[in-house]
Amino acid sequence: MGGLILAAPRSGSGKTMVTLGLLRALRRRGSRVAAAKVGPDYIDAGFLGAAAGTPCHNLDSWAMRRATIAARVHALEAQSDIVLCEGVMGLFDGAGLAGEGSTAAIAALTGWPVVLVIDVSGQAASVAALVEGFAHHRKDIDIVGVIFNRVAGDRHAAMVDAAMARVLPAIRILGHVPRGTGLELPSRHLGLVPAGETAELDPVLDRAAAIVGAAVDLDAIAALVRRSTLEPTTNQTILPRLGAHIAVARDPAFTFAYPAVLEAWRASGAAVSFFSPLADEAPAADADAVYLAGGYPELHAPRLAASRNFLGGLRAAASRGAVVYGECGGYMVLGETLTDADGTDHAMAGLLPLKTSFAARKLHLGYRAVRLEDDGIFGKAGVAFRGHEFHYASIVAEGDGRPLFQVSDADGNALTPSGRVAGNVMGSFVHLIDRV
Repeated sequence: MGGLILAAPRSGSGKTMVTLGLLRALRRRGSRVAAAKVGPDYIDAGFLGAAAGTPCHNLDSWAMRRATIAARVHALEAQSDIVLCEGVMGLFDGAGLAGEGSTAAIAALTGWPVVLVIDVSGQAASVAALVEGFAHHRKDIDIVGVIFNRVAGDRHAAMVDAAMARVLPAIRILGHVPRGTGLELPSRHLGLVPAGETAELDPVLDRAAAIVGAAVDLDAIAALVRRSTLEPTTNQTILPRLGAHIAVARDPAFTFAYPAVLEAWRASGAAVSFFSPLADEAPAADADAVYLAGGYPELHAPRLAASRNFLGGLRAAASRGAVVYGECGGYMVLGETLTDADGTDHAMAGLLPLKTSFAARKLHLGYRAVRLEDDGIFGKAGVAFRGHEFHYASIVAEGDGRPLFQVSDADGNALTPSGRVAGNVMGSFVHLIDRV
C-alpha cells in the first residue's frame, strides 16, 4: 500500500494515457486506486479522477506548503491500496529559473518511487543512456522502473531491453505499450477537452485499460508502490472559507475548482452546494457566498448572457451582502461584457468594472505569488497566497477601483496588480491554490 509516480523525460511522452490505463486496469481487477497530479493542472486531474473513480488531488511543491501536501498524500494513501501520481512535463522541469515545483521535487518530498514512461519512437539502444542520465541526476529520488511507449514491435522491444540489461539491470522494465493504438483525447485551447465534456469517456478509459493492462505488468506495478515518508498531518486550511453556505458554480463553463479547496471548506464547517449557470440556475437563495470557478465562459457567452435567472441570482446575492468571488473565467462573468472569438460582445453580470475579450487570443500562463491589497474576506492586507494563471482572454477595460492582489511571478518579478474589488464582490484571473 502506498504511492508511485509516473513521470517522463519530456511532455508528449504519453504518460497521461498510460496512467489512465493503469488506473482503470488496476481498478477493474479489484484494487482500490487513487490518483494525484503534480502541478496545478485541472484538466488532466479530471481524467485521472474519472479513471480512478474518486477525485484526483493536485500536489504542487511550488504553490503548496509542505503540510498541505502531507495532508493530501496521507488522505490519498488512507483511501486506497495504490496511489498513482502523474507527473508534469519532464521529470526535472519546474517553474521559473530555479525549476521549482517539478515532479522530481514531489518524488523527493513524498518518498514515492518513480517509473519513467519513455517514448522510444525513433530510438533503440540510445534509450539506455537517457535512462542512465535520469537515474543518476538526483540522489534523493528513486527511479525503479520504466515503461516503454510507442514501441514499433517485438524486434524494437528486444533492442531497447538488451540495451537496458547491459547498462541498468537494476531498473525494472515494466512493459512495452505499442505504437499506433489510437489512444488519444480531444484537445482545445487550454489543453484536453475536460473529462466531463468528453463523449463516451468510459469506453475510452476501458480501451486504455485493455491496451495498457495487456502491455504492462500490473503485479509489478502494485509491488513497487511505497508508503510516503512524509510525516502524518491533518487536513490544512487552504483558503479561508467564503461563508457558512457557499454556492459553487459547476458545469462545462465553470469546471476548474480544486477538490481540496472544496473539501477544506466543508471540513471548516461550511455547507457547499452547486448550481449550473448554463442551465440558468441561480445560486441558492440562502447562500452567504458564491464561488464562480474558472472554466470556459468564452465558449458559452451567448448562453450565459441569456441566463436571466443566473445573472439575476448573482446580482441578488451581491445585493443582500453575500460574498461573490470569481476566478479567471468566473472573474470574466462578473464583469460588464465578454467578447467572444467572433468579436461579438455579450453582457455579463456587471458587478465589476471589467470588460474582457477572447477575440484576440494571447496566452497568459505561469505561477503567481499574490498579496492582498486590502483587508477582506481572505484576510488582512498583505496576507500572501500562491496560485497560477492560465488563459487566453485579454482585459479590454478594467475600471476604477482597488485591485484584489499585488502579484509577482515564479522568479519574484513584480507583475501588474490583478483583479478588482467592489464591496463584497471580487475576483481576478489568478487561481488560488494555497495560503503561504
